[in-house]
Amino acid sequence: MNKPSPLPVLYSLRNCPYAMRARMAIYVSGQAVLLRDIVLSDKPAHMLQVSPKGTVPVLVLQNGETLEQSLEIMMWAFGQSDPSNYLISDGPNTRAEMLSLVDLFDTEFKLCLEKYRSAKRYHDESLLAHRLACEHYLQVLERKLSQHPYLMSDKPSLADLAIVPFIRQLARVERQWYLQSPYPNIRKWLNGYLQSQMFSKVMTKYPLWLTAKSLIVFAADKPLS
Repeated sequence: MNKPSPLPVLYSLRNCPYAMRARMAIYVSGQAVLLRDIVLSDKPAHMLQVSPKGTVPVLVLQNGETLEQSLEIMMWAFGQSDPSNYLISDGPNTRAEMLSLVDLFDTEFKLCLEKYRSAKRYHDESLLAHRLACEHYLQVLERKLSQHPYLMSDKPSLADLAIVPFIRQLARVERQWYLQSPYPNIRKWLNGYLQSQMFSKVMTKYPLWLTAKSLIVFAADKPLS
């Protein structure tokens, strides 16, 4: 029987974009969790017991409640502490707009991105068509970032953290094209995150949980803006 944990337990995979954005929200909101890094080819029995879907991230709270979706985990983190207003609590219409943008990228853009990445991987002649499909969504971000430094305003929001891991993936598909593409505001925005102390901490490589059984507390020293 698993003993109750003194902190929430986060099952994570270092380079998974969904796990990445969950860790970013936990970090910037100042929460603390016990981090268990895994590989999908060797999933812990406890993780599969509480979340049979077998994908990350999975957050197990002290009361036994399990959060199985990255956005649920992000909302939980900022529900605990949101001093920098990542949830845009003072503008319900803007929050609805923010969540709509995240949904657009989680559904439509993600499908285009997967086809683009697959075309590059397998040298498919449809690569250009899939890139153009992705660009439709890049243009949405570029317009927003031409108005302010973050997606929703002059301050970062949940949308920035939710979307940036997927733009990081896109930037790696055709690196030379991306660096010369007509999206300077996206490049500046993405680089700001990739070069930040927060991202460095979030992407720290830890021993795998099943190999080392290390007790790793993942947390920021204090809530970050």
